[in-house]
Amino acid sequence: MVFYPTQKQQTLTKTQLMISSYHSRTLLPNQCGSSLLQTIDAPLPLVWSVLRQFDKPQAYKQFIRSCSMRAGNGGIGSIREVVVKTGLPAKTSMERLDELDDNMHVMQYSIVGGDHRLANYSSTTTVHREEEGKTVVIQSYVVDVPAGSSEEDTCLFSNTIIGCNLKSLAKVTEKMAANN
Repeated sequence: MVFYPTQKQQTLTKTQLMISSYHSRTLLPNQCGSSLLQTIDAPLPLVWSVLRQFDKPQAYKQFIRSCSMRAGNGGIGSIREVVVKTGLPAKTSMERLDELDDNMHVMQYSIVGGDHRLANYSSTTTVHREEEGKTVVIQSYVVDVPAGSSEEDTCLFSNTIIGCNLKSLAKVTEKMAANN
């Protein structure tokens, strides 16, 4: 008997492959991390075109007041300074682009300084096509648990910010897709 997986099973396999390839990390003591997934009703090229702009995270990240490049032109090794909107326990973040693969739709960046509590933060984002007109974005991170905080609180904070950013990315790109 020959088994032909359904579209949903094929998608699950793609998602599992992306997670095992790019989002599985070993945590050191006093670190936490997680992976979040967002399905977007917009084509992959559109979603990737917004997400990959290292110099313009405010295009979809709603907690950013401004972003300026401190080194590089948006390619690997570039450093951006992000100014965070009032109300968060941070003012600025210096972030380095560690990987940008337009063929595999992978982006990785690290926080290398700034006025915040996220030490040794590293994030990987991957994008893949789920089905015609639908895209899956997976973002994972690893971060040190700050002194005086718990692993649960650190992950809750990070998951909340990333979840809001992914929902905002979906809203922005779905609106762009609807207007095209």
